[in-house]
Amino acid sequence: MATPAYLLVNDRYVMGKRLGEGSFGQIYYGIDKEAQEDSQRLVAIKLEPRKNPLQLLKSEANIYRFLYQPNKGIPRLLWDGVQDDYNVLVMEILGPNLENLFALCNRKFSLKTTLMLAQELIRAIHYVHSRNIIHRDIKPENFLIGFNTNDLYVIDFGLCKVFKNKKGEHIPYADNKKLVGTVRYSPLNSHLGRELSRRDDLESVGYMLIYFIKGSLPWQGLGQKTMSREDKYRLIFECKQNTTIEQLCQGLPKEFKLYFEHVKSLGFDEKPNYNYLYNLFTQLYRKHKFDFDRVYDWSTLPPSRQ
Repeated sequence: MATPAYLLVNDRYVMGKRLGEGSFGQIYYGIDKEAQEDSQRLVAIKLEPRKNPLQLLKSEANIYRFLYQPNKGIPRLLWDGVQDDYNVLVMEILGPNLENLFALCNRKFSLKTTLMLAQELIRAIHYVHSRNIIHRDIKPENFLIGFNTNDLYVIDFGLCKVFKNKKGEHIPYADNKKLVGTVRYSPLNSHLGRELSRRDDLESVGYMLIYFIKGSLPWQGLGQKTMSREDKYRLIFECKQNTTIEQLCQGLPKEFKLYFEHVKSLGFDEKPNYNYLYNLFTQLYRKHKFDFDRVYDWSTLPPSRQ
């Protein structure tokens, strides 16, 4: 996607340098010229070219608007619409994502940080599911901390799906679906071409937790650089399918294994026991006598590393 040299959005938001990339658009820093306070001046601007065959930003804006409630881990939408050749979404600015923070911490989180994140991730996904939406692209890049806070936010709903209709009826099971999401964290059902549901978001959360505490997943780095994407995905699928829960959680407290056992036991339309999953990590946190101080590994890094 070509970067516009300058863009003034809605006669109010001035686009700055590139910040990152979502599933179907690029994200930039922005300045709100009409902000009443300095703390509200910085914003995030997401652009999607109007010529793209897939026009997803409008639906993503509607999802943010639908999901937003204070203190629920959903960033606040400030404006969305069309500006010049782009569909535009303007939202509150957030801090770094978990992948960036993971890299700052030498690509491994402590047990304490991983357990705090487990609690926050389960809480955030539980809320999204309570609104009848599955995310379908769970990965560290889609979870950010707040701007100068450690509050956790979930973003990038470009691949999300409503799993219940207004009557409360669950979507039907289906086969022959394309793989959805980021292959490293995608659930096994996605590789198998199955319709995804709540259990699959939680499986991806579990893979993130293993990645954080061990530093990698068994299927990372498979194959040669010259391999086709299809062949590489096949190797990842085979490794993921053949890795048992015991192997995946080897060397970790039993609570990680219990997490996966519950998630893997769920039927397609079955509601997960979020409280059980949350309390697994709360109990482990208490067992290790960690302080509930919200001090993460990145909180104690020297300024030169932040």
